[in-house]
Amino acid sequence: MYVLYTIIACLVSFLVLKWLKKRKYCTDTKRLDGKTVLITGGNSGIGKETAVALARRGARVIIACRDVERAEKAVREIKFRSHSLNVVQMEVDLANLRSVREFCKKFLHIEKRLDILINNAGMPSLLDWTDDGFSLCFGVNHLGHFLLTNLLLHRLKECAPSRVVTLTCSIYKYQKLDFQDLNYNLLPFFTYCRSKLANIYFSQELAHITEGKGVTSYAVHPGFVQSGWTCHFSFLFRLLVGVIMRMFFVSCEMGAQTVVYCAVSDEAAKHNGGYFVDCRPATLRPFARDPGVAKKLWEASERLAKLS
Repeated sequence: MYVLYTIIACLVSFLVLKWLKKRKYCTDTKRLDGKTVLITGGNSGIGKETAVALARRGARVIIACRDVERAEKAVREIKFRSHSLNVVQMEVDLANLRSVREFCKKFLHIEKRLDILINNAGMPSLLDWTDDGFSLCFGVNHLGHFLLTNLLLHRLKECAPSRVVTLTCSIYKYQKLDFQDLNYNLLPFFTYCRSKLANIYFSQELAHITEGKGVTSYAVHPGFVQSGWTCHFSFLFRLLVGVIMRMFFVSCEMGAQTVVYCAVSDEAAKHNGGYFVDCRPATLRPFARDPGVAKKLWEASERLAKLS
């Protein structure tokens, strides 16, 4: 009888875990021939899987990464898996606003199109600082992408209809922004939450200021994904979290599905400024839908990035 109970418990656990990891595939078959896609952090994880998926559809894919050696290795893999030779890498460090400016200047000189921008790169819950003195999470996850998107916005408008997809996370709900301390850097988890909330406000305000100009904006929660973010932590932490991720988290390929959906789907285009989970629009907490806060963050970010 004990053996039977054990077998039943294992079967139930397996089915529960399978249900928790169930996600939708993007079934939209739209081609992207002649389109140019820029993906930050496209050398690993969700970014790399997104690059493979969009290169397969015929797009010219540019992955923007900090580590050139890893980026070149990723380019070879993306080309092999997508059967496309139209994949290149460019160097950018989102933790350094000067690097972002230099990257955008080079990109605009070399590339004549930009149809889809995917703000994918991100830092996990680390208490560190950028080269410009911002908390690492806020500086990379929000401010670096804010500056990059704004410097490339004119090219996106020229290539309209175009799209900006920004990755966020559902844990945004555990914090609110403090405009007296946007550079908050005390508790790692809360720092990360605030940066992901900033991504949502950024996506909403971008949709607002580009309304009627051919650029649409989407915030995407890809799910909890088995990516390489644990590389920044100790071996023991990686070992422990690795077990949890294998049990409960989805693959990078599955995590990329909603990103791809927002990049190509005509249905997604009806929800400009929307928040997407599992290839469909999702509802945000009321405080994360405040246009006044979104505008205030945009104006503060312009000052911090010396854009205004």
